[in-house]
Amino acid sequence: MKLDGSLYLSSEEIVIEFQGVEKSFGEQLVLDGIDLTVMKGETLVIVGASGQGKSVILKHMLGLMSPDGGKVNVLGKDITKIGRRELTEVRKRFGVLFQNAALLDSMSVFDNVALPVRERTDYTEGEIAKLVMDRLEMVDLEGAGDKYPAQLSGGMRKRAGLARALVLDPEVVFFDEPTTGLDVHKSNEIYRLFRKTRDRLGYTAVIVSHDAPKIFKLADKVALLAEKKIQVLLPPEKFQLCDNPTVRSFVLATMGPVYDSAREEVMA
Repeated sequence: MKLDGSLYLSSEEIVIEFQGVEKSFGEQLVLDGIDLTVMKGETLVIVGASGQGKSVILKHMLGLMSPDGGKVNVLGKDITKIGRRELTEVRKRFGVLFQNAALLDSMSVFDNVALPVRERTDYTEGEIAKLVMDRLEMVDLEGAGDKYPAQLSGGMRKRAGLARALVLDPEVVFFDEPTTGLDVHKSNEIYRLFRKTRDRLGYTAVIVSHDAPKIFKLADKVALLAEKKIQVLLPPEKFQLCDNPTVRSFVLATMGPVYDSAREEVMA
């Protein structure tokens, strides 16, 4: 049972499904018949070169963009056809960690994390405080609730954004380039927290990232967006060994001619 009283989807159900999704901006075709499926509990990582349309896919999943053709089914709803009120109800089951964390500078960390709870529930301030402190502890920000975003390092801002994304125990969490601007050490801290929070809360995750191959450690499936299409959707080890020419080119460009995940730095 969710905090808002709704039920999780059964383990057999599809959480997100794209069917022949097309999108153009003017005369520029960006998505050309995208087919993509995300099952409950999976972590999907979408990779591809800059400018290929990864964030466009994410915006379609969030209902921030409508396709020119095809269907986008999310949590059992065709969000290309539902009204604004019903879309709002679907979005209540999401968490989102934006690329820049999108914290409100005029609010403390505590109030930033509490904001979705105050907007969407009738919890008492005591209940809100308990929930917010739990999420801050989960992301290793105990004692930082009174700080303001300007007082935080880049890694701490990401963690505060993650706490806010998770505060209402969402069914699906979307991550848009979550380690942009972070060094290797801080990136690994964020990856560790992703794994920790997903294992505890059991959410489905969609991650748009340029940080291959390290991001693969979190992935159940990897989708490569190239030439306006999803080239493959594979588990990470199979992705790295795939003989699709476009995939091979991507692997060579991002990982080199030989890649062994066992040699990668183990995340704490």
